[in-house]
Parts: sequence; C-alpha cells; structure tokens
Amino acid sequence: MSNTLRGLRAALLATACLIPAPAFAQDATMLPPVDIEMASSPDTIATEPLGGTTLDSKAIRKDAARTSDTGAMITAIPGVSANGGGGFSSMPAVRGLSEQRLRIVVDNVPIDSACPNDMNSPLSYTDPQTIGSIAVVPGVSPVSMGGDNIAGVISVESAMPRFASAGGTLLTGEASAFYRSNGNGFGGAVSLTAASAHLSATYTGSYTRAENYDGGGSMGMVRSTEYAKTDHALALAAQTGAGLFELKGGYHHSPYEGFPNQWMDMTDNRSWFVNGRYRGTFTWGDVDFTASYRDTDHAMNFLADKLPGSMPMNTQVHTFVSALKLRLPLSDASLLRVGGDYHHQWLDDYWPPVPGSMMMGPDSFVNVNAAHRDRLGLFGEWERHWSDAFSTLAGLRFDRVTMNTGDVRPYGTGMMQMADVAAAAAFNAADHRRADNNWSATALASWQPSQALSVELGYAHKARSPNIYERYSWGRGSMASRMIGWFGDGNGYVGNLDLKPERADTVSATLRLSAPGGATLKLSPYYTHVDGYIDAVFLKDLTDAAGAPTGFVQLQFANRQAEFHGLDASAVVPLAKGEGRATSLVASASWLRGQNLSDHRPVYHQMPFNARIGIDHVAGPLEAGAEVEFVARKDRVDPVRREPVTSGYTLVNARVAYTMGGVKLSVSADNLLDEAYYEPLGGMSLGDFKATGVLRPVPGKGRSVNVGLSTTF
Repeated sequence: MSNTLRGLRAALLATACLIPAPAFAQDATMLPPVDIEMASSPDTIATEPLGGTTLDSKAIRKDAARTSDTGAMITAIPGVSANGGGGFSSMPAVRGLSEQRLRIVVDNVPIDSACPNDMNSPLSYTDPQTIGSIAVVPGVSPVSMGGDNIAGVISVESAMPRFASAGGTLLTGEASAFYRSNGNGFGGAVSLTAASAHLSATYTGSYTRAENYDGGGSMGMVRSTEYAKTDHALALAAQTGAGLFELKGGYHHSPYEGFPNQWMDMTDNRSWFVNGRYRGTFTWGDVDFTASYRDTDHAMNFLADKLPGSMPMNTQVHTFVSALKLRLPLSDASLLRVGGDYHHQWLDDYWPPVPGSMMMGPDSFVNVNAAHRDRLGLFGEWERHWSDAFSTLAGLRFDRVTMNTGDVRPYGTGMMQMADVAAAAAFNAADHRRADNNWSATALASWQPSQALSVELGYAHKARSPNIYERYSWGRGSMASRMIGWFGDGNGYVGNLDLKPERADTVSATLRLSAPGGATLKLSPYYTHVDGYIDAVFLKDLTDAAGAPTGFVQLQFANRQAEFHGLDASAVVPLAKGEGRATSLVASASWLRGQNLSDHRPVYHQMPFNARIGIDHVAGPLEAGAEVEFVARKDRVDPVRREPVTSGYTLVNARVAYTMGGVKLSVSADNLLDEAYYEPLGGMSLGDFKATGVLRPVPGKGRSVNVGLSTTF
C-alpha cells in the first residue's frame, strides 16, 4: 500500500471518529503505532479529509490576532461563508447551507444553541487562540461522523493530551496576546500542561473584548458590535494499559455581546460543561466512547446602542450527549464501523414582564415551555481498499428524533396583546408531540492512479429534523415574532408544528492535480437537492402602533423544495524554494447558486462569487504574506425577506511575523486600503437603524492594524 493511500486512509479513520490522526488506534493494515507525544503536538498537520479541509494549530494561530470569531476565520476555506452575528458569534454556512443544517462539534461533542436569535452559536464557545485543529467536511460526510445534518460537519478539536517519556516529567505551555486597532480589541490566552508518562493535566484560558468597530471609508461607527468573553477549561488524561481516559470541564462567560443585525443584544451568557471520553485498542478492534453534559443560561436585552427601553428575555438549556463507536478490522483491506449516539436537549424560554408596560406585562411571556428534543442514532459503515489505487466507503444511518413542549402564555390579555392571546390558545389546543424517523446513507469512492492525480466521488442522502424554535415558536404579535429568527433581516418569524424533516440528496466530486514541482490544483463541483427545505412564507406586513408600514414583514417557517449547486477551487504554486526559504502563490475561489424551486426565487443569504489570491513567504524566522480578496455584487436576493442587494468589493490584507528567542511578533493589516463595503451576508444594520432611523446593510469592517505576541515554553 502506498504512503499516500496510507495517509488517506488514516485521515478517513480519524475524521470518521472525529479525532486527530490515530494516536490510540490500529489501522486495519496494522500500521506501526504513532508516538503519543508527536501525535499530540500542537503543530501536527492533519491530512485533508474526504474533499474537505483541515486547519492545524499553526494555521489557526496565524490568524488569531486578526479575529476572535472562529466562524469568520474558516471563511478562508473555499465553500465556507459566515452569516453575520456578534463579534465572536457569526454562523458558518457550507455551500449555501446554514449553520442549523451543519453538524458542529467541539471535542467530539455538539453544542446546542440557547437563544431564539442563535446568539450563542456552537463556535462562539471556541477561541482561535486555544484551538488545536478545525476540520470542515462538506456535503458527503460519512454517516459515522454524525446524523441530523444535511450540509456536512465542522469539527473543532483541542490539542491531544501530552505525556512525558517513560520515567520523566513534562512541563510545557503556550501564551499569546493581541491588539486590534479597529474597535480597540485586545485579549490573550494561556495553556499550561503538567504530565508524567501516564498522567496529564492541561489548563487553557482566554479573554477577549472589543468596542464598536468602524466601517470602511466614511461609513462611520457600526453600532452594537462590542463584545467581551472569557473561557476556562481543565483537561485531565490518563494513559493506561486499558486505553486513554479523558475528563474535561470548562466555563464560558460573556457579560455582553452586541448584535448589529438583531433587535436585541446578548446581555449575559454563562455555560459550563463536563466531557468524558475513553479510547481503547483491543485485538478485535477499537472503542471510542464519549459522554458530555452542558448547562447554559442566556439573557438578552438592549445594550447602550439600542437604548432607551427594556425587554428582558431569558433562555435555559441543558444538554446530555453520549456516543459509542466501534472500529472492527475485517481483514487487512476491509474495515467495519458501527455505533450509536444519544442527544438530549431541554430548553426553557421566557420573557419577564417590564414594569409599567401595557404591552409587555403583567405576566411573563412563555415562549417555549420546557421543550425537549431527543435524538437516538445508529449507524454502520464499511470501508474497503480494493487496491493501492482504489477504495470505497459505504454507510447507513437511522436517527429517531422526538420532540415535545408544554403550553405557552402571552404577556397578558389586553387589547394590544390580542394577536398573541389567540395564537397561544391555538397552540395550546394542538398536540405538541412530534416524532421523525430519519434515514441517511453515504457512498464514497476514491481513486488515485498516480501521485499526480486523485479523484473522489460521493453521494449522500441526509435528513435533518426541525429545531425547537422552527417547530414551537408561536407568537403572532409584531413584537413577539420579531424576537424570533437568526437571519439578521429584522423580520418576524412564526414556528410551524406541521414542519417535516429536511431530506437532501447530494452528489459531489473532488479532483486533485499535482505537478512535480509541488504545484497543486483542487476542484470540487457539487449539487444538492433538498426536499422539505425549511424556508419562510409571507404572512403579513408589519405595522407600527399607528398602523403605518414598518418595512418589515411577518413570515412563517414552511417546507419547500430547493437546490444548490456550485464549484469550489483552490491552488498552490511554489514560486521559489531554498534552504529555509519558500515562496508560494495561493489562490481559491467559490461559485454558488441556491434556488427555492417551490416559490421560484433565490434562497436567502447565498454568498456571491468570491476569490482570493495571495503570496506566502517564509525565510527562517521571517514569515510574510499579502492577499487580495474579491467579492462580486450580490444581486440574487430573496424578495420575500426583502434582502438587500450589495455591491462588489476588493480588499487588500497584509501580514508579517518574526520569531526570535522563542517569541513570535506578528503585525497584520486587514482592509489595508480602508475599502467601504457592505457585508453580503451581514443582514440589516438594526443597531444603526434604531439610533439614526436610516436602514442599511451591515457595513464591513474598515482598516485594522493587528499586533500579536506569542511564545511556547
């Protein structure tokens, strides 16, 4: 078996288990074991998985001084975009399919949103300063990587636990700090590890804060873009003859985060978790068991930019997740994976009364009453290497999703509350229990006839059940419905008890060409058809207290038909190479088209054509680079949601870094020419609208000079 195929297979196994490359797993061909200290090094480079992309810690740290938003960071990967949110809470989309349709896991565990605006999205609990690796596997992801998604998988991993050599001890760490001129942002992080040959303890902590940023050119300050957060985690690990045991606990706190494209802001978010994991290798195969619990308390209201006024909104979420995966070698060339997982989500969402308000009182508004969403999944997956050049993978998965919730209640029964009174009565009279039986299947084939050419072909049928807010949001009043929705458009949204699961069929391919000099080209075309795509249909125009149109509409979630097709491309061309020196040309591009087939209109929030081209240069301790980013005009917009057209733009970014004595100093400039532009997926600037009465899309960030300092010890 060639080294290339061994690497491909190792990546396949690792991504199927959502762990870095095999530190505690034997390959079916009985490859030599990987040294744990090497495998757990923060700079270990993971192989690219199944048409996707993996960023190692070195690539992530390179951008950590530029952004605290993991979702925004991964938009450098072709096909990945980010729908606008808070300063560290943008919502990733892959090939036109939004975050709610992705499986996003952190250390092999999914994190449930605890907000009707999705303000605490899963990646908001991560920090680029402390991430070990990020893998993005679009569309045709193996069923062993999880169910209840139609768009693919984003997996964020911490560094593997580190152990000392036999009889020794290990004390090591990493520290970093940064400053960003635009928004006066600053922060830092530290990671400390103490270990023996069999026991390991690692503490990681990070802090970041920023004020409102300035838009490019003369666009001025963009309101409701300030934020602050801190994260702490302690990871314990024991390496024994029976396998690797891990226990990790952590705490996240954000005292505030402004949202420029929402009527509300996040005024507090507290979340703690405990994860346990066991990985063991036996003569008959490998075991990977995970169990996790997370508790989140979330609060929304108005920060200073949206004052005066008050409208407290509170959400509580409890999540329990467990998963068991078995990897069973059938022969030197054949492997079976089987397993199951369970995911329990409990959510309570209520809005306390506002003293003296005739509309928001005298009682609490019960938006979601102790809802639960339980998913039980089972899968089987067979991988076969037919030759050194050709391999296949096929899998089948079943997920049963059950949901229920209690009765709801409006603020009161006054004349101004009649729409919500009638809606609550209708909702309470209906049966809330729902159960979905979802089947998923994946088939992949990989062919590599030579070092210069490899081809991957894949087909997947995936299913996703509606989330709690899509099914159980019920308010029909103007204000109540405008508090629901993660779309950043200012419109109101109403749930739908009759929603069916989304069922998507995806066909994709990846062609890789490699030249003898090291140049590479990767092309990935794809097509997805979604039956039951959860979109929104028009209910009515929203009016103010005087009955005048506000320019916003009320919509209801509804199943439609939709299709998505496009092409992602990337290339690397070495320009020069010598002793300790390398210069490369790096380029990428993405083209996407999403269409609602039922209503004959574009799907909301589809990224227009975009491309990047840059030069990377390394000369010993010196690293430098420059990049030009082009985004085309977005004129395919959703008229139902009154999505705005945005103009095309070009940004220039530059960076330089130097390492001396184990300390790395980096300086970068984003939007160097201070280009004025609007974010294509940023939504409407509602924070500015409340302050000025002028409605515009969210402006993009103007020039920012960023300084970073880091060291390892």
